Amino acid sequence: MSTESENISYLPSDGLCYDPSEPKYWDESAFQKELTRAYEICHGCRRCFKYCDSFPTLFDLLDQQYDGDVRKVNAQDTERIMNACFQCKLCEVQCPYTPREEHEFQLDFPKLVHRYKALEAKQRPPSLRDRVLRDPDASAKAARASFGLANAMNRAKAHRWLLEKALGIHRDKELPDFAPRTFEQIAGDRGKIQSATEGVEAVLFQTCYVQNNEPQIGQDTLEVLERSQVNCACAKGLQCCGMPAWEQGNLELVRKQAQHNLDVLLPYVASGAKVLAINPTCSMMMSREYPELLAGKDRERAQQLAEAVQNPADFLWKIRKEERFNKDFKSTPGEKVAYHAPCHLRTQGVGFKGRDLLRQIPGVKPTTTMECCGHDGTYAMKVESFEDSGRIGKKAFDGMKDARAEVWATDCPLAAIQFGQFAGVRAMHPMSILARAYREDGFPQKITPSEEV
Repeated sequence: MSTESENISYLPSDGLCYDPSEPKYWDESAFQKELTRAYEICHGCRRCFKYCDSFPTLFDLLDQQYDGDVRKVNAQDTERIMNACFQCKLCEVQCPYTPREEHEFQLDFPKLVHRYKALEAKQRPPSLRDRVLRDPDASAKAARASFGLANAMNRAKAHRWLLEKALGIHRDKELPDFAPRTFEQIAGDRGKIQSATEGVEAVLFQTCYVQNNEPQIGQDTLEVLERSQVNCACAKGLQCCGMPAWEQGNLELVRKQAQHNLDVLLPYVASGAKVLAINPTCSMMMSREYPELLAGKDRERAQQLAEAVQNPADFLWKIRKEERFNKDFKSTPGEKVAYHAPCHLRTQGVGFKGRDLLRQIPGVKPTTTMECCGHDGTYAMKVESFEDSGRIGKKAFDGMKDARAEVWATDCPLAAIQFGQFAGVRAMHPMSILARAYREDGFPQKITPSEEV
């Protein structure tokens, strides 16, 4: 064990930096000081043991090989620890030592992982898999150009075997189909693409998943907002929020995507509109990450955007007592609805308004599961972590099954895929459930006048 004279201070070292705009952020020796300090704090606390494999890996090394001395953790060990983090942020949510809590330790393990990834990205050229996964919009554009062939091939065993060998995307991972038309194209047909900002109450950030894979969620969201007389516009040319690139430490691409989205969205914000992000990961990126990742005037612009970002359910919850809020539901998913609280919604600390809105449907009494589903961005897609993603998500799968509900709900479309693959039930977005409940043929069970709120 380390002697008392060798004790590592829990207080920030001179290597503390979470801002990639500062030169110190890119200093490897400065990073190592902070990493060693983090290892020491986490080793002494172990509060986050259950959240991902990063912490059990670290603790096993210290307990079984290094006699508790964090200085013995080598570069190879650190690579294992860092690569086991999939940025669910739950450790940051639970940690009492963060800048968020204004604690003097100023510990933020997920940001240290991002710093590690950024340093690694500067030294190593991206793999082919990294280039494919970091930009979902580019991949989707190429897939649509195949006129459906990409979808067919993604379901063919021989192609998936080749995909695994060539890219390292697990052959058994369920991949979502690419929609033949984007959400933006569909919204344009409906006259929802508005360049004029005056009178716009909200603008939709549909997310790259809804844009390219499941535009119906975006259509359902628009329908629900329109039912409550919300003047919601759609914008032309939005890009991915940048999280897939940031998972790889690709700050250059993240900034490029963020700057583009700022250019598109800020005119609406300047006119007083809220920005409604369908996926909690995207709202987290825009509200929490953009102001820290961008520099100079872009940082100021990012802060303006951050203050306007909400999830659609948050917006609707705030107007629920207004006369315009529509409670005229015609059908119901039934009393039992199993609701999953996504990790990136939990980290924003805004509550679970999607779940709460479901209670506005007469008779609906959702249960809540507060466990990570294990999908975690691109983590579940990779050959080296696919099986781990299923193991990590087991508590969530079991929790949802325990509700014994036919209808499952989650605000995260990737979690919905994960539940479908590992638990046998594809979860619906709360906006899709609400949209269907407004329709007489939305669900088999109708709402009688006596049940209406």
